[in-house]
Amino acid sequence: MSKTRIAFIGAGNMAASLIGGLRAKGLDTAQIRASDPGEETRARVSAEHGIEVFADNADAIQGVDVIVLAVKPQAMKAVCEAIRPSLKPNQLVVSIAAGITCASMNNWLGAQPIVRCMPNTPALLRQGVSGLFATGEVSAEQRQQAEELLSAVGIALWLNEEQQLDAVTAVSGSGPAYFFLLIEAMTAAGVKLGLPADIAAQLTVQTALGAAHMAVASDVDATELRRRVTSPAGTTEAAIKSFQAGGFEALVEQALGAAAHRSAEMAEQLGR
Repeated sequence: MSKTRIAFIGAGNMAASLIGGLRAKGLDTAQIRASDPGEETRARVSAEHGIEVFADNADAIQGVDVIVLAVKPQAMKAVCEAIRPSLKPNQLVVSIAAGITCASMNNWLGAQPIVRCMPNTPALLRQGVSGLFATGEVSAEQRQQAEELLSAVGIALWLNEEQQLDAVTAVSGSGPAYFFLLIEAMTAAGVKLGLPADIAAQLTVQTALGAAHMAVASDVDATELRRRVTSPAGTTEAAIKSFQAGGFEALVEQALGAAAHRSAEMAEQLGR
């Protein structure tokens, strides 16, 4: 992306994280610009990253190679229809808005090359993971541009079917909240077992962090890692059996299914 010019439509937290990631990878400030209706937001992003900012989206996209749509899903239709007259056929549009399909964006933008992405909130710390899907109009070079863009804040994984983004939303898009819920529950249980609240919280969070690092660094899957730390008739086995007796795996499957269904439902509602 050494020569790629990028415009961000919307300069909120996720856009700012992507901009920061690109700057950390060496992209020059002259190659990045952003637009946002909020004067304070524009001032903050300009001050933090030294990039040019615009109040008008149409002005921001002039002469760029990649346009990143980083606006709320509810605003996407209006934003797309407003910039449509200013688009050039070769400009890649990258959407990070949840629940907006490529077909909907094509209706609002015309036949632009589009990459639809589903990042998650750890991207704000450059520890994210994103699912990406490209339409047939996207060239190999543009796929690389999109991948490098999202890789600036974590891992980018390509999908073969757009519908798989609903599953990505269920697993990783909403996923951080599931782990936060488990942290809440484990901390509360630790307190009930007699630990001070601050110590229970630290034990839980650090354990989650350590387990995640082990899973990333290991050459075996999570099933084998769990087996290795579950001694027969030991304390871990007692806890695991209790989880499973309560239908843990089925509950997780049900929860992710509900999230994926809601993602598809939102796409239908928002794409009208």
